[in-house]
Amino acid sequence: MSRWLALGVVYVVWGSTYLGIRFTIESMPPLLSAGARFLVAGLVLALVVGLVAGWRALRVTRAQLGTAALLGVLLPAGGNGLVSVAEQHVPSALAALLIASVPLYVVLLRTLSGERPPTVTFLGVAVGFAGLALLLLLGGNEGGTHGTAWWGPWLVLLAALSWAVGTFAGTKLPVPANPFALSALEMIAGGAALLVGSLLTGERVDLAEVTTSSWLAWSYLVVFGSLLAFSSYVFVMGKLPVSTVATYAYVNPVIAVLLGVALAHERFGVVQFAGGVLVLIAVVLVVRAERRPRVVAEPEPVRG
Repeated sequence: MSRWLALGVVYVVWGSTYLGIRFTIESMPPLLSAGARFLVAGLVLALVVGLVAGWRALRVTRAQLGTAALLGVLLPAGGNGLVSVAEQHVPSALAALLIASVPLYVVLLRTLSGERPPTVTFLGVAVGFAGLALLLLLGGNEGGTHGTAWWGPWLVLLAALSWAVGTFAGTKLPVPANPFALSALEMIAGGAALLVGSLLTGERVDLAEVTTSSWLAWSYLVVFGSLLAFSSYVFVMGKLPVSTVATYAYVNPVIAVLLGVALAHERFGVVQFAGGVLVLIAVVLVVRAERRPRVVAEPEPVRG
């Protein structure tokens, strides 16, 4: 039951993080706030793991540490960090719909690795990219917290690709036996990478200028978005099939759109609606096709 509860957390909480990011970056730099968020959450989770499961749970091999570092760069840093930057120039609802393309990327990665997904899966990919084309070409007129930039939506797609690569790699590489230890190490690595990026890009923050709403949103992202939801995601990745976990991709955008319209007064026009519907239909097709029994069994994830 705990695995389904964890998946429910991923469903609901991650859908709200897009709005949380929007409020955070209104007065905080995106890379700095995201880096601090994941570093704090990772250190707290590592402390909890050590106290509850024993400090031996945090001991990892070099290969496992390398996997955690790689996934930290691809998931928290590449996935969430790039979304934080992009939301300066795209509304949170549009960002969520574009991130829903993650399962479509995973299908392409599996195909490139030599697997042969069902024909329906490729139909879903085609429908999904048609929806993404609508969103990119006609549905991104409204800006984010700092106006509009042509590269904003494309940066979200790059974030989705980074997340897809991390998700795919996580099923192939050796990871620590304790999923929460893995989550802590990933967040620490991702947070550190984001803080380095913040330093290199010259981000600065005046704490006196940070608004109360940004502090509250950042705190929400640390506790619920990172400690709770990200850890739940890593946990269910080791307990449920990837195709089942991927169903979060068509729940998160719905929640994000509703919250963006209700609380951030984001506009959601006909074109955005049509593109979003196509993307969600595509994800449903892909996930349902991948959940059907296949003649050749998929390899089990490597758990080192």
